[in-house]
Amino acid sequence: MPKQAVIVILFVLLVRLPFLWQAIQGDDIYYLAAAEHAQIDPVHPHHAKYVFLGVPMDMRGHPHPPGNAWLLAGLLGAMGDIREAPYHAAYVVLSLIAALSMLALARRFVPDRALEATLLFCAVPAFLVNGNSLEADLPFLAFWMLSFALVVSGRIRLAAGAMAVCSLMAYQSVVMIPILGWWMWRRGELRRNGWALAIPAVVIGGWLLFERLTSGDLPVQVLNQHFHNYGLQRMEMKLKSAAALSGHLLVMFTPIGFWALLRKRDWFLTVWVAVFFAAALVLFFAGSARYLLPLAAPFAMIVAMYYSARPAWIWTCFGLSLSLGLGLAWVNYQHWDGYRRFAEEAMRGAGGRRVWVSAEWGLRYYVESEGAEPVVRGQVLRPGDYVIQSALAENIPFTTGGGQLVEQMRREIRPTLPLRLIGLGSKSGYSTVGFGLRPFDVSAAPVDVVTMSLIVEKAPELEWLPMTSKAAESQIVSGVYSLEGEQWRWMSGRAVFLLKPPSEARPVAVDFYIPDSAPGRTVTLSLDGEEVARKTFESPGQYRLESGPVRSKGGNATVTLAIDKEFSVGGDDRKLGMIVTGVGFGVPAH
Repeated sequence: MPKQAVIVILFVLLVRLPFLWQAIQGDDIYYLAAAEHAQIDPVHPHHAKYVFLGVPMDMRGHPHPPGNAWLLAGLLGAMGDIREAPYHAAYVVLSLIAALSMLALARRFVPDRALEATLLFCAVPAFLVNGNSLEADLPFLAFWMLSFALVVSGRIRLAAGAMAVCSLMAYQSVVMIPILGWWMWRRGELRRNGWALAIPAVVIGGWLLFERLTSGDLPVQVLNQHFHNYGLQRMEMKLKSAAALSGHLLVMFTPIGFWALLRKRDWFLTVWVAVFFAAALVLFFAGSARYLLPLAAPFAMIVAMYYSARPAWIWTCFGLSLSLGLGLAWVNYQHWDGYRRFAEEAMRGAGGRRVWVSAEWGLRYYVESEGAEPVVRGQVLRPGDYVIQSALAENIPFTTGGGQLVEQMRREIRPTLPLRLIGLGSKSGYSTVGFGLRPFDVSAAPVDVVTMSLIVEKAPELEWLPMTSKAAESQIVSGVYSLEGEQWRWMSGRAVFLLKPPSEARPVAVDFYIPDSAPGRTVTLSLDGEEVARKTFESPGQYRLESGPVRSKGGNATVTLAIDKEFSVGGDDRKLGMIVTGVGFGVPAH
């Protein structure tokens, strides 16, 4: 084996082996869910069902084809369980494929600085950080690099196989068509080898057609619906993503390397950078640094070309990138390991009681692995349940069934280094522009604060319960969603409230609004299980329904409100009945 290849292999092992025990992180949880589903439905791994941000759904609208899910499914089938170190060890092979493919390309374009260019590629912060995850980025990069190395070396049939695998890892594999087409055209090989350029389109198109024929849904249509529901393709998101990607491009090889990109022109490498970056601005919305991993290779070779006569500058770029990348990778390791440690302690302390998790990412993965359940939007939790929450993640709205959250356990996750990829108060857009636009941030604040709380019984405080009241969360038992417009809440077809009973008999009333879109017209009001008022309303509008004077039979009054029909609107999975502004005893109408 050539000496340069040995050095590259040793370097990759050096930067990967310390992170073999990297905790499950980011979107790993969804890829692993697909791998588990593939054990019973191998051809449809993305039919896995899970809860995302409190909404039950499946993965047919996932922004990646199923290649990485199949890869993880193979590991799961072989090992029988999900274990961090063996899985990451298997993914080290992908890092080696990417690195050795880079070495082959560097020997073609910068033969006198091939080793330096390859090590620079391996020191890119996104390679060091995201190469330690189980997401699709590393498999995509490995087969992208292998495809380019084989095409440039003229091994087209082998390249076609690599391109097919790459296309199953990421939709953006189609961007290799114009880049490699440019190579073949300039080399006079387009007529002879151009057939291979159809591989990404054929593979992705074939998989989409297969899904359409076997499941009835086209994955890209489902994905587009998700984009619409969450507003991910808004111009505001595109502009933020463009700003973040530009910052990542600058940081990728430090200003020294970026200067080389501006000054050095190569007819193929420059086109590679320009075409892929332009495609990234169009395709992506989150602005993550990992999206630009396919640019690490041309960037490294351009830097090596420009500073070929001044290798000290190449090594300076290498040192700066390696220092930053390893620092970020260490912070990333401590962040997700903090969730793993918290989950182990929290689930042990729950003592077998039911535990719910209102969070995402690795925290959710580890507590679910020990028996916790994800919170669904608007879900009713009961006194005696535990709830695990994260200050960093979006907490899913839920009600406590008349109980009150009492914190039992709290942990700050604070890495030893002040670098931040994501975190409380951080403006880093390393992973997503949802947190900021900086390529990374510097902060001493904790990355996250995670808590476990117990829901304990609590007597209702209010006889009349406005939906804007802070007491609403504990006095709503079921069937009512989160506050909207700072004044009202949607309810489903049936809602239950816990109220403080008055000392004397008084009317029970509810103020509500029936929108034009709501089909229901008959509204029923019950107290402690007995109907006390019912009325059919002829048209949409704002109303009050009120009973005669009544007295609650128990220590707390249970008021049930129902409407005869439910409905849903596009992009919203909730079952809706009508809008409620207040419910309770004897408050005069406004």
